[in-house]
Amino acid sequence: MIQSETLELLEWPRLCQHLSTFAATKLGSIVARNLPIPETQAESEQLLAQTKEVYELESRLHPGLSFEGIQDIGDSLERAVLQSILPGEELLAIATTLAGARNLRRVIDNQENIPVLNDLVSELRTYPELEQEIHRCIDERGQVTDRASQKMAEIRGELRKVRSQITQKLQNIIQAKSGAVQEQLITQRGDRFVIPVKAPQKDAIPGIVHDTSTSGATLYIEPNSVVPLGNQLRQIIRKEQTEAEAIRRILTEKVAEVTPDLERLLAIVTTLDLAVAKSRYSFWIGANPPRFVNPQANEIITLRNLRHPLLVWQQQHEQGNAVVPVDLLISPQIRVVTITGPNTGGKTVTLKTLGLAAVMAKVGLFIPAREPVEMPWFRQILADIGDEQSLQQSLSTFSGHIRRISRILEALEPEKNDFSPLAINYQSLVLLDEVGAGTDPAEGSALAIALLKYLANHTQLTMAST
Repeated sequence: MIQSETLELLEWPRLCQHLSTFAATKLGSIVARNLPIPETQAESEQLLAQTKEVYELESRLHPGLSFEGIQDIGDSLERAVLQSILPGEELLAIATTLAGARNLRRVIDNQENIPVLNDLVSELRTYPELEQEIHRCIDERGQVTDRASQKMAEIRGELRKVRSQITQKLQNIIQAKSGAVQEQLITQRGDRFVIPVKAPQKDAIPGIVHDTSTSGATLYIEPNSVVPLGNQLRQIIRKEQTEAEAIRRILTEKVAEVTPDLERLLAIVTTLDLAVAKSRYSFWIGANPPRFVNPQANEIITLRNLRHPLLVWQQQHEQGNAVVPVDLLISPQIRVVTITGPNTGGKTVTLKTLGLAAVMAKVGLFIPAREPVEMPWFRQILADIGDEQSLQQSLSTFSGHIRRISRILEALEPEKNDFSPLAINYQSLVLLDEVGAGTDPAEGSALAIALLKYLANHTQLTMAST
């Protein structure tokens, strides 16, 4: 709970929203807005490797990787497995997605020195024969084509013949009874062909009235001589619908047979889209790839010219003020860093910037800082930033801080029977804003000192402002 609360305090959802605008697909955008946080350093390293390779790949390609044609076909695949009959538009979306994925794989396979991406797309199965069959049977409007089957071709031929006969008969009637016709045109009401007749002269053209104009001056009549052909046309249309449904059922069954591979394709393409979004976002904010250092090997945390990513966005996208960068150089022996200074001096922003940088590195994003960017991989990032004062819950500012700090300490406790070094949470980053504030200064100072001493022995790094 405290970790999700920390993400809210750091305004992580806002950063994810910004990231989602760089996604090319609907699924990529959804995943970017709800970005999962890796639980292991290996996962983070893999995500960073993907971002780095895409970053390098897009520097060679113009205009970059294209996701044209790729759509969210997840719901269609689920219904195909449940033996529903997919409409033509959804079958067409599956075909264009297969083509888009194949183009992506072709581009990546033709590039050198991108082993992580090559390995990712190697699992793609794009079924060109299924794509071709869908395009043979479904046109660009999502309608079943004449060539989909011999029977469909025959039915469509009958349709054209009967429609032509109806049109010819109606044209003859319009010419013969031109004085009774409101307009010399043939139109439709439902699936019936009609002509507009002046209401006072309806007896001149006997037939079935299918509609009336708003004013009542025009009646839309299907002449009696055309009614048998209209009935015949209706029967042929039903045959056409039955055959179209049969063709779409066969195509849907073929999709259902390969659904596991298509779901995997969708996951791979979304992973690629997410990596591209991370790369483009990182480029846009002027970020550099981080390297995870090992404090046990006496490696220093190096974050020079570190800028808050949300302030960078505000500056570039919303014409905000210039971002003031900070330098953080922390030796591995230091477990607690305290920041002091006047109000509005940037202490809270510094805490949030460090917290966001740690989360960004975990999910495979670059950090808006000057190279080299070096920091540990933090298993947990926990924060008490801002005021949890609540009149509804009878919480003062001080009580709010204490409640949040207690949740942080609970998160740092090792699980029962777990005596590994990681159990003491040496891989945790804790950020405390105005620690000990909101109560008597003497008592607050004593509490802050005791808390920071405890955290020095139970976290990788604690940063606190006073």
